[in-house]
Amino acid sequence: MTGSRVVALGHYQPAKVLTNDDLAAMVDTSDEWITSRVGIRTRHIAGPDEPVDELAAHAGAKALAAAGLTPADVDLVLVATSTAINRSPNMAARVAARLGMQSPAVMDLNVVCSGFTHALATADHAVRAGSATRALVIGADKMAEIADWADRTTCVLVGDGAGAAVVEACADTEEPGIGPVLWGSVPEMGHAVRIEGTPPRFAQEGQSVYRWATTQLPPIARQVCERAGVTPEELAAVVLHQANLRIIEPVAQKIGAVNAVIARDVIDSGNTSAASIPMALSKLIERGEIESGAPVLLFGFGGNLSYAGQVIRCP
Repeated sequence: MTGSRVVALGHYQPAKVLTNDDLAAMVDTSDEWITSRVGIRTRHIAGPDEPVDELAAHAGAKALAAAGLTPADVDLVLVATSTAINRSPNMAARVAARLGMQSPAVMDLNVVCSGFTHALATADHAVRAGSATRALVIGADKMAEIADWADRTTCVLVGDGAGAAVVEACADTEEPGIGPVLWGSVPEMGHAVRIEGTPPRFAQEGQSVYRWATTQLPPIARQVCERAGVTPEELAAVVLHQANLRIIEPVAQKIGAVNAVIARDVIDSGNTSAASIPMALSKLIERGEIESGAPVLLFGFGGNLSYAGQVIRCP
């Protein structure tokens, strides 16, 4: 068995930007109310002619270009999404077709906000098992399409976008670049975050999610570091699911990553569910805020009250 590593990332967001003032004209809210409670200022919103697989394909193409690869070099496509309206072809197959891939394995994962870190672990396991040599792992969601735009407690949160990572096998002489995953869930509290109904609508019990995230997740995140053989103080960056700035900041503080850059893309992008971690990481790398080879904690959490995290080495 060999390890795997992330060799490049890419991200994509729709052109339309929705500000807090725009929202204040739609529902009973204000810029002060939104920023004080969730820290979000703007979010990107996809149009009706921009399906999830298009967002995903744009991000995937950018990741492949950054890696210096072609679509033909990929033999596994994993797409984490919870906003796929059509069941078949799945999102991964649609992305593969858009990118002109030849014969990759194609799978979708629906673990909502922790979908990308679940998908990244799955790609790592596939490479280690020898069933894949190079994977394109994408988190993509169109949350605006499932938002209740009359509910000011949830519509102010959501945004659309996609982030992608290229994962490949390490050389025999290289240390693995993706650490062991720690994942799990709290099934009896799955009702706290829901996407249900016809048409499907996003709803959550905000206080329950906040209490769970800020109290239960920091020790789990520290265990992720232990499994990777690094201390929180050694982390160069922490990229949590971009749910809410009032969750991100206290959780990051409790982890103890005192020397790390903390991703705060939620301010500009809102909650993009499975897209949030790869998109935030891609932006940090694009801005040169993390050195190549530095340890980065990725930690997704949310829907199903599920979580998954791993430490990776920055490409």
